[in-house]
Amino acid sequence: MRERAEEYLKAALNDPAATFREGQYEAIDMLVGGKKRVLVVQRTGWGKSIVYFIATRLLRNEGAGPSLLISPLLSLMRNQIEMAERLGIAARTINSSNKEEWENVRSEMMSDRVDVLLVSPERLANTEFVDRCLLPVAGRIGLFIVDEAHCISDWGHDFRPDYRRIVRILNLLPENIPVIATTATANDRVVRDIVEQLGHNLSVMRGPLARESLRLQNIHMPDKSMRMAWLVEQLPRMPGSGIIYVLTTRDADRLALWLQQHNINAKAYHARLENKDREPLEQMLLNNEVKALVASTALGMGFDKPDLGFVVHFQRPGSVVSYYQQVGRAGRGLDSAYGILFCGAEDDEIIDYFIRTAFPPIVHVEAVLSALKSAPDGLTTAELERKVNLRRTRLEKVLKFLSVETPSPIRRLGSRWYQNPIKYEIDLDKIGKICEIRRQEQRRMQEYMASRECLMAFLAAELSDPDPRKCGRCAVCRGEPLLPVACGERYLREALEFLKRWEIQIEPRKLWAADSLPAYGFSGRIKPELLAEYGRALCSWGDPLMGDLIKEGKFVTGRFDDRLVEASAKLILERWRPKPSPVWLTCVPSLTRPRLVPDFARRLAAALNVRFEPCIIKILLTSPQKEMENSFHQAHNLDGAFAAGKWEGIDAPVLLVDDMVDSRWTMTVLAALLRQAGSGPVFPFALADTSSAQL
Repeated sequence: MRERAEEYLKAALNDPAATFREGQYEAIDMLVGGKKRVLVVQRTGWGKSIVYFIATRLLRNEGAGPSLLISPLLSLMRNQIEMAERLGIAARTINSSNKEEWENVRSEMMSDRVDVLLVSPERLANTEFVDRCLLPVAGRIGLFIVDEAHCISDWGHDFRPDYRRIVRILNLLPENIPVIATTATANDRVVRDIVEQLGHNLSVMRGPLARESLRLQNIHMPDKSMRMAWLVEQLPRMPGSGIIYVLTTRDADRLALWLQQHNINAKAYHARLENKDREPLEQMLLNNEVKALVASTALGMGFDKPDLGFVVHFQRPGSVVSYYQQVGRAGRGLDSAYGILFCGAEDDEIIDYFIRTAFPPIVHVEAVLSALKSAPDGLTTAELERKVNLRRTRLEKVLKFLSVETPSPIRRLGSRWYQNPIKYEIDLDKIGKICEIRRQEQRRMQEYMASRECLMAFLAAELSDPDPRKCGRCAVCRGEPLLPVACGERYLREALEFLKRWEIQIEPRKLWAADSLPAYGFSGRIKPELLAEYGRALCSWGDPLMGDLIKEGKFVTGRFDDRLVEASAKLILERWRPKPSPVWLTCVPSLTRPRLVPDFARRLAAALNVRFEPCIIKILLTSPQKEMENSFHQAHNLDGAFAAGKWEGIDAPVLLVDDMVDSRWTMTVLAALLRQAGSGPVFPFALADTSSAQL
C-alpha cells in the first residue's frame, strides 16, 4: 500500500521526488489499514489534506463509499477541491454558493460517482440535506473527515457552534468507519475536549509546530495613522504578495483604499462581500496579481498559497493560537517569509466587544424561549423579531446557540421554530469559564507582544508543543529589528489627513418594516417620492481624531467642537457635493438633549451659507433608539413620535442633520415626513455612524 500511496503523493504535489513527511503515511495506514479514528495536530503547511485525500483514494480503490469532508470556509473548500482533482478524486460540494448544482451532486452521490463530498458544518443543520443526501449514503461512507477540528471545541479560539452537529452525525454512522480530524491550532485543553467529543478511541498524532521559514517581528505602534504610513513605506519592499489582517470590516475597506491611493495594489476581503466576489480576490492573490489582500478572519483557515511572502497584522488578534493560525499562511513553500505583528490603541476595545458578544445574554435566550412557549403553532424568524426586541443577527445567534444544545430546547420544522418540551437551563458557569479563558488568551497575546524570548518558541509553547525551541530568525533572537520600527513624517501627515476626510455613506432604506408604523400609515415598499437620498456620516464611532471630538462633545462638554463643524462643511462642499445642492438645513430634535444637535446644525448651516429651519418637532418621548434591536422595533419606536411643519421655502432640497446614525430608521421616517410636508430631496448627514455592522 505504501508504494501506491507514494505514487499518489507525487501526483498531488506534481513532484516525482516527493516523499512523505514524518507521520503522514502512518496516519494514512491507521485510516486505511486499521480503520481507526485519528486526530492529527500538525503545523500549518505540513500536509494534513494530503493525508485524508490519499486515504480517500486508497479506500475508494478498495470499494469503500465516498468520504464526507466537513470544512468550515468556502475559500478552504476551493483549495481542497483543487488538491483532490490533482489526485483524480471526484470532489463535489453542496454549499450556499452553488444551489443550482445541488440536485446534480445529490444524483451523483446516489449513483456512487462522488469520491468526496465537501460540506460546511452549517449544512448539517439542513434537514433536507440530511434526509435526502446524507442518510441514504450514511451506511457506506468510506471516511469521515473533520477539517480545522479545533472549531469543535468551545474552549478553542475559533469555536463554531455548528461543529457540535458533527458528533450527532457521527453517532448515525457505523462504528467501523475511519475518522480523521485535523488542526494546526489545538493546545492540550482543546485536544482533550476534541477527544471527549469524538470518542476516547481517538488516537492523537502530534508533531512539532515551529515554522522554520517564518521571520517574526512585533512592533508597538498604537496610532493607526503611523501604521498606515509604515505600510506605505515598507510594503513595496516586502517579497512577493501577502495578507494584511485587520480586526474589522471597516478597517479592511479603509486600509485597502489608503494603499490603493499610494499605488499599492491592495484589495479588501471580508465576510460582507458576496461569495461570488471573494473567489476572484483569492485567485488574484494566488496568481500574485495583487500585492496584498487586506482581510478579516474570513480569509483564514486553510487558505493555501505556498509562496505567500508576508503576513502583516494591522491589529493584535485576540489569542496567540489565532495569531499562529493566521501568520502560518506565510512561507509554506519559501525559505523565508515575514510575520509582522502590530498592536494598536483600539485593539483591546475591539477584542472586548468580540468576547462580550460571543455568547447570547441570558435575557435574549429567555426572551426567545418565552416567545416560542406562548406560540404552540411555532414562529418564523420574522415573527420572532416582532415578539422579541433583538436584531436579526442576535436573534439568529440565539437560535443557533439553542439548536446545537444537547438536548435542544428548540427545533425547526420548515420555516417555523418550536419549543421542545424539555427543562432547559443555560450553562452560565461554563459560559463564564469560556469567557475567562478568552480574557486569559487576550492577556497572553499582550505578553507575546512584549516578549523578550524567542517569538516562535513562545507560539509553539502556547500550542502545547512538547519541545519548543529558539528559531534564531525572529527579531528577538537576532537582537535587532528585521524591518524599521518607525515611519516617515511625509506619509504620517498624509495618513492623518486621510483619516480626517474618511466618511461613511448612508444608504437609504427601500422598504418599511412590516406593520411597524400604523400611525403614519407607512407600509410595503417606500414610495419613490418619500425616499431619502444617499447621505454621509463624517466618520465611524470610535475613529481617531473626529471620533474623539464627537465623544467629548456628546458626553463631556455638551457642545460639539468647531472643528467638527469645519470638517463637516468641508466634506459636504468639497467631497460629497450633493445634487441638487441643499438650500436649507434642519435637524433631528431630541427631548432629552434639546440643545446639542440644533446648536451644531445652526453653526453648520452658517458654514454652508444655507438657512437653518427647525421645522421638525418631537411629539412623543420615545425610548432611546440604541435600545431598539431590530428593524420592527426600531421603526415602531418612532411611530407617531415626530411631525414636520411646513414653511415658505420647504420645497427646496434639504440637509437633514443628526449626531449619530445607526439603523437609519430615524432618517428614513423623517425624510418621508419632510417629503409629505412638501420638501425637496432630503440628504441625511450625521457626525458618526455607530453601526456595529462596521465591525
